[in-house]
Amino acid sequence: MKRLYIETYGCQMNVADTELLLGLFVREGYARVAGPEGADVVLVNTCAVRDNAEQRVIGRLGELQRHKRAGTVLGVVGCMAQRLGPTLLERVPAVDLVAGPDAYRDLVTLVAQAAAGDRPTDTGFRSWEHYEDVPAVREPGATAFVTVQRGCDYKCTFCIVPYTRGPERSRKLEDVVSEVQRLAGRGTSEVTLLGQTVNSYHDGAHDFAALLRAVGTVDGIRRLRFTSPYPTEFTAPVVEAMALVPAVCEHVHLPAQSGSNAVLRRMLRRYTRDEYLEVVARLRAAIPGLTCSTDLIVGFPGETEAQFGETLSLVEGAAFDDAYTFRYSPRDGTPALRLGGAVEETVAADRLGRLIEAVRRQARRRNLGRVGSTVEVLVERPARRGGLLLARSRTNLLVLVDLPATAIGEYHHVLLTGTTGSTFTGQVVRPSLPVVA
Repeated sequence: MKRLYIETYGCQMNVADTELLLGLFVREGYARVAGPEGADVVLVNTCAVRDNAEQRVIGRLGELQRHKRAGTVLGVVGCMAQRLGPTLLERVPAVDLVAGPDAYRDLVTLVAQAAAGDRPTDTGFRSWEHYEDVPAVREPGATAFVTVQRGCDYKCTFCIVPYTRGPERSRKLEDVVSEVQRLAGRGTSEVTLLGQTVNSYHDGAHDFAALLRAVGTVDGIRRLRFTSPYPTEFTAPVVEAMALVPAVCEHVHLPAQSGSNAVLRRMLRRYTRDEYLEVVARLRAAIPGLTCSTDLIVGFPGETEAQFGETLSLVEGAAFDDAYTFRYSPRDGTPALRLGGAVEETVAADRLGRLIEAVRRQARRRNLGRVGSTVEVLVERPARRGGLLLARSRTNLLVLVDLPATAIGEYHHVLLTGTTGSTFTGQVVRPSLPVVA
């Protein structure tokens, strides 16, 4: 039995793709191993969104080549592989094959070619590919990612994803529901639907609202999440489904990228600041207790201090509960490279620090107001410290609880007893009290 080792970098989509890769190789008789030592095939599933992610992979490939022996195949797959293609073979001579996200069906064959001495590359797009016949190999647990859409048609000027994932296409609703039913049958109670602009989902007959209603009523599914949506795709039917389907969690991750209309235009985002805030207001009006997180970029070409100030003010205006913040990362092949007005690195770094402080200050203020309330949490995994477990509320609050490891996968009501500003401590309430936040 041949041995396979996979390392995964990047977003939830890559995690889901690794589960597909495992399904493909297990079907061919491979066994997964926990480390590269002694593996016959070593694959690195990569991200290309930011340059530092690629540099990290390049460095890691240098480490992994030390584990190569006669016949070992070292392959790079995923978005970075799609972006760089054959040039990756030149940059890292130890790499034996390169395959993009649409080439996984042929990956076992590519591995055989590499083992025979070739150095194959496959970065072709396949607009029909959803890997429906591939049984993903997942770790058993209460939560699971389910990919419902691949690719992206929006082509924001800063983003490489349309060029590494190809055009947008959606799975058939009935196929998604069947997968979720299988997951529920083995004990999964929370699913997260994945897509690059997930709420633009449409399979030709059903939109995202129909998908939420169908998945949210699968027996055994207690919580339903999705990521990442696009602001303008929150149609009235989608908002109504979010409000009326009990399984849909009261949290939305809604990337804004900037609070400045001028910057949004240069990014080719298809909304204004006011339109974004109107979407947030509609969601909060329809879904009481909704929490909202976002993505924000600083240092985009041409960003002035005043325009950065508009992003700072958006943090408060939208009342974000959390934000993922980034310095703009130039990516070869994206339209933003043709824009003038590069922001100096020291200026961008200063702005990022100020933005992080504003987000943390607001998150702490909002979270302090939640201390003393009772929430329902799903216990997910061991925490990194203190022998505690990490649990998550429906509104995406992270709570440290003192429970035995056997409680992973269980639901509990906990009293929020304190907060660091981002993470809470919680005391399990016995008997359970009504959830009030």
